[in-house]
Amino acid sequence: MGVIVESPEFWKLREIVNKNRYIRNCCHFAVMIFVVALAACTVNPVTGQSEIELVSTAQQIQIGQQQYVPAQQMQGGQYKVDPALSEYVAGVGARLAAQSPAKLPYEFVVLNNSVPNAWALPGGKIAINRGLLVELRNEAELAAVLGHEIVHAAARHGAKSMERGLLLQSAVMATQIGSDRVPLGDTLVRSVQTGASLINQKYGRDAERESDFYGTRYLAQAGYDPYAAVTLQETFVRLSQGGGGAAQQRSWMDGLFASHPPSEERVTNNRGLVEQLREEGYRDGEYGADRYQAAIRTIKTDAPAYAQLDLARQAVFEGDYAEAVGHVEQAIAAQNEEAQFHAMRGEIRARQGRYQDAITNFDRALARDSEFFSFYLGRGMANARLDRPEEAQQDLNRSLQLLPTTIAYLELGKVAESQGNLEAATRYYEAAGQSPGEIGQEARSSLLRVDLPNRPERYLSSQTGVGEDGRWLLRVMNNSPVAVTSVRVRVDYIDAGGSTRRFERTIDKLEPGKYRQLQFPREAGSVQRARAEVIAATPTR
Repeated sequence: MGVIVESPEFWKLREIVNKNRYIRNCCHFAVMIFVVALAACTVNPVTGQSEIELVSTAQQIQIGQQQYVPAQQMQGGQYKVDPALSEYVAGVGARLAAQSPAKLPYEFVVLNNSVPNAWALPGGKIAINRGLLVELRNEAELAAVLGHEIVHAAARHGAKSMERGLLLQSAVMATQIGSDRVPLGDTLVRSVQTGASLINQKYGRDAERESDFYGTRYLAQAGYDPYAAVTLQETFVRLSQGGGGAAQQRSWMDGLFASHPPSEERVTNNRGLVEQLREEGYRDGEYGADRYQAAIRTIKTDAPAYAQLDLARQAVFEGDYAEAVGHVEQAIAAQNEEAQFHAMRGEIRARQGRYQDAITNFDRALARDSEFFSFYLGRGMANARLDRPEEAQQDLNRSLQLLPTTIAYLELGKVAESQGNLEAATRYYEAAGQSPGEIGQEARSSLLRVDLPNRPERYLSSQTGVGEDGRWLLRVMNNSPVAVTSVRVRVDYIDAGGSTRRFERTIDKLEPGKYRQLQFPREAGSVQRARAEVIAATPTR
């Protein structure tokens, strides 16, 4: 067959595309100008310096409120075994926050996570992990950690990071202008990624130095001994150099040090600031060691049980479910009120195919903590395997409310498909398919299986044109990642007399990324204009 020569309709289409490209580029530029126009000059409440503000205080508060629960969910959820500990930490945080000139709606939570870490979202939403609390020695060191995070929020460090990327994001915003449909999963995935990037971001040296400087001052103003900021950094430096052993070293490097790297420079700077504060009259502040040790007694007592949980997770990863059960049984025996222990046993039973036992254990986990997405996700998947679609949908949807995950969308798609609700299955598979991982790939394959037979035009393209010999040609291209069979194409054309005519052609098989080119039938006669449409196709399994 000859090379297709584009018909006049194609030249018109190309002209439209070029115009749209020009308009889109103009939109990019216009949006960037719009973003700059929205910028305001403001005074940083912590430093007193003037700076450009693209993300307002109200917006920071809104972002923090929207991202606080998903961020907690990503990090293990709230620690529930000893509610008094959370109240205690919140009280210390409020005492520090009272010293901040930025009057934000501060909140403080303890997360059920063994990795030593702490983070702050814009708007004053702060969290500290159970794993960091067991490493601190007194209340003053806790206050030093919280004061540092308060400054990150109050001095707009997270907001500034967002502002640096705002002009780049404006191009993305421009491509959405005029779009009448934004995929469901795309919005949710972006939302989760925003929270993840904010709690895992690495602050620059200036931001860390600023948080140390003002956080230590707040520490002293709140009545604590500011030297706790020095001992805290000394501990961090020692642990970062391997003082806690190989396993503990990896834990620390994966946690606090990834976003708040310690250094001798920070220790020296804190010592200098303490001397300055001493000269200003801040002496004989509190350490609160006894009070602090009493507050963390439960998590210190339970530390061996959480170590058993970590061993169980490692055994599951290695596929040794018998060993995993042994570790989790020891953890439950030590602390029966920890929901994660029961959920871990539920996950093991599910992997063994014992789905009813899995549900029993997830029920126990949810009885102890009804606000963690993973427990609903695990129970929902077990219900799906037992062919209980209503129960599965209820649990999976509840998990999505707490934290949107690719696996939950995929599972909901499977449930909807099993019920014959292909429209819902398509939506769920589309949402899950935006993930680049293995789960996303499975979702994309499922989407093709469900959607391609109903909407083949989304996956196969067709065009008409004139060949070198003057005869009209039909080209069909398979843009999907799978081979398709029984491809039917309908062609509508206008003949020399101005009458509208139609014919259909079938292609037995078309490999992914390949095309077939066919001549119009001779009985078509003289063709003036033509339009082709793929009306049927079947994906191969």
